[in-house]
Amino acid sequence: MAQKQNYAVKMDLLKQKKIAAGLVSDCFPEVSGMVIVMTYFRKGLNPFLMLRTVNVFPSAYAYFNMDCMISGCTDGGFDLSPVIKEMVKNITNRKKEPLSAKGKMPTLHQTMHT
Repeated sequence: MAQKQNYAVKMDLLKQKKIAAGLVSDCFPEVSGMVIVMTYFRKGLNPFLMLRTVNVFPSAYAYFNMDCMISGCTDGGFDLSPVIKEMVKNITNRKKEPLSAKGKMPTLHQTMHT
């Protein structure tokens, strides 16, 4: 029962963060939509982990924290807000920037290119 309550609190906090971030249409009125393509890598023999595409519409929240995709990673993920703000400011359509997950991972390292 405590696990359900913790999950509900976590989801409520996430909802509050999204609302506080505002809508894409309000934060970036000049943007009609975004497609974020991420390639995840890790250290090891086979570094490619996965390809992930996220479509962001003007009606979506301007909350750009992407969860870590590796099981066992706690409090991980990527905050793309600074990258997206810079791209909108500079009117840049593409940016390739390696980012490291901020979570605690047992034996893996994860990097993402946007």
